[in-house]
Amino acid sequence: MVFYLCVFMGFIRNECFDPKTWIIPGDNSQTYTLRKEVLSNERIVYDRETSKTVADVIEALIGVFICTTSERAALAFMKWMGFEVDFIYVPYKRPVPANPEKLVDLKFFKKLLNQYSFRDASLLVEALTHGSYVRPERPTSYKRLKFLGDAVLEYLITMHFYNKHPNLSSGLLTDLRSASVNNDRYARTAIKTGLHKHILHDSQDLQRRILAIVKNFKQSSQDSTFGWGSGPVIKLLADIIKSLAGAIYVDSGYDKEVVFRSIKPLLEPLPTPETLKLQPVRELEELCAKEHFDLKEEDGKLKVNANGVIYARRLSAANKKTARKTASMAILAKLKKNKLHRGEPHSGV
Repeated sequence: MVFYLCVFMGFIRNECFDPKTWIIPGDNSQTYTLRKEVLSNERIVYDRETSKTVADVIEALIGVFICTTSERAALAFMKWMGFEVDFIYVPYKRPVPANPEKLVDLKFFKKLLNQYSFRDASLLVEALTHGSYVRPERPTSYKRLKFLGDAVLEYLITMHFYNKHPNLSSGLLTDLRSASVNNDRYARTAIKTGLHKHILHDSQDLQRRILAIVKNFKQSSQDSTFGWGSGPVIKLLADIIKSLAGAIYVDSGYDKEVVFRSIKPLLEPLPTPETLKLQPVRELEELCAKEHFDLKEEDGKLKVNANGVIYARRLSAANKKTARKTASMAILAKLKKNKLHRGEPHSGV
């Protein structure tokens, strides 16, 4: 693989073509490490590319194979490059509960999942099973299917935005994906569709916390994408969406298009460049850069100096990421209230 990476470095273009400085692609001969000032100016004849640039090019080439040929062709290209890639179908083995239709409402899920009917209802049971649900016939919990569904959904949403918005920059495509694939959005979807009522568990404490989250959802803005903090209940609700995607993926014979048709309606409306709302930390950072406000963390607080006025919020949450998000949201709200930030939709290319 090292050989191929070295060869690719010679083909990467990072400046306009100049016949006077052209060298044979891939030729790393010391002859070409001279600087052009010996010829007439100070431009460098041969540039060494960074490892990140080479990695980005390899990823882009994999993307080319996916978009123009197929995923199998992309895997073959990766194997040719020296990546260890195996693509072998392995039977999905797990404990199967007796009479799974008695544990879940199959009619509800068929309607919910855009008329998708499970061929193996035990997969649906597994996708809804919390670790506290102890039964002799109980299958494994939802976590393995969640792991699979998380990866499948991120891939499908990425492809959806890439194909739907061919002229958008990679940065904006990433923002669209981030606004669509996150625990806040998934948890809201689970509550909005009533999925929280179908989780199989035996925990009164979990039930109490779910009901508290549902009450908070009804009182908050239902179109918010990043409005909640993190926590085990939020994560559980989000994970159920992912595990459902994983269950459909396995049940359909690993058909990603079936997964997308079944899950996409639950996530509607997906953001567009005109309606996109940035993650609060990112939004605050961009605002401060644009308006030349001073943004810093000091004494356990997030502080913004906006034209001499200090806006501060204590960083207090279960983890630093959530603390920064909630503090950023609070400061943005104050800035908007004082008309220092209009909160316009993000719509660049």
